[in-house]
Amino acid sequence: MWMLLVLSYGIIKGIREICKKKALDKYSVIEVLTVYTVLSTLLLLPTIPDVGGLGTNQYLGIAFKSFVLFIGWIMGFKAIKHLPISMYGVLDLSRVLFATFLAITVLHEEPTVTKTLGTVFVCAGLLFLKFNPSAIKDSAARTNTLTDISIAKGSTAWYVALALISCVLNAVSGLLDKILMGTMTSTQLQFWYTLFLSIYYCLYVLITRTRISKAVWKNGWVWLLAILLLVMDKALFIANADPDSQVTIMTLIKQSGVIVTILAGKLIFKEKDIIHKLICAAIIIVGIILGVL
Repeated sequence: MWMLLVLSYGIIKGIREICKKKALDKYSVIEVLTVYTVLSTLLLLPTIPDVGGLGTNQYLGIAFKSFVLFIGWIMGFKAIKHLPISMYGVLDLSRVLFATFLAITVLHEEPTVTKTLGTVFVCAGLLFLKFNPSAIKDSAARTNTLTDISIAKGSTAWYVALALISCVLNAVSGLLDKILMGTMTSTQLQFWYTLFLSIYYCLYVLITRTRISKAVWKNGWVWLLAILLLVMDKALFIANADPDSQVTIMTLIKQSGVIVTILAGKLIFKEKDIIHKLICAAIIIVGIILGVL
């Protein structure tokens, strides 16, 4: 059951990446993040009677998790705003490596042969994505000077770096989920971490004097982001509460959403070079299956 819940999380996560891309077409990263986290908190208000009774250390743990996501989401949203969604979807798979490392070193989960093979396949898929000969050739053809090529590569490299740092922070958050769910209910964790996130983003807006457009509150993609966040987090937290669940396996299953982002890149955003990205995703999916075995 916990594997099915995590699979649901992965698929919804892929759909959520599409919503992010659509919402960021018209609005800034901070506008979207602030409004959709606040909306998520408002939608959770009916659960208030069931979220009390936590201790100081538990609140501090949730606040820390929220701060990690606060930074990670800003970086991730900036990356997805400027990178092709199919490429971002595959880059996002690198969190498997970080989450696996944390699970083994912190939670002392056993690095079995199949898990190791699964991680190797994921690495291979990511490297294949990075070193794509046709993409390099097309990039050179689209630029007229060596300077233009350097600037284009530098800009892409910056957003790729943001995406990877975001993956590290999301991996840390996933580790904290497993730890925190050992001392509280999914309802408690979901409400408080969402509330803390909303507070962080609102403080950021006030300190930086970022203007939030009223139109963001009416944007359907932002509302869908908020709803999907609640559904996928609920599934993930319940899975984390199962004593048999393992972070290494959950992290691999979560990456099933990459197929959704790659198909969306082709069908919705009309991106090119999808065949290559599908091959990369197929290699990574093999890694996921090996890890689950």
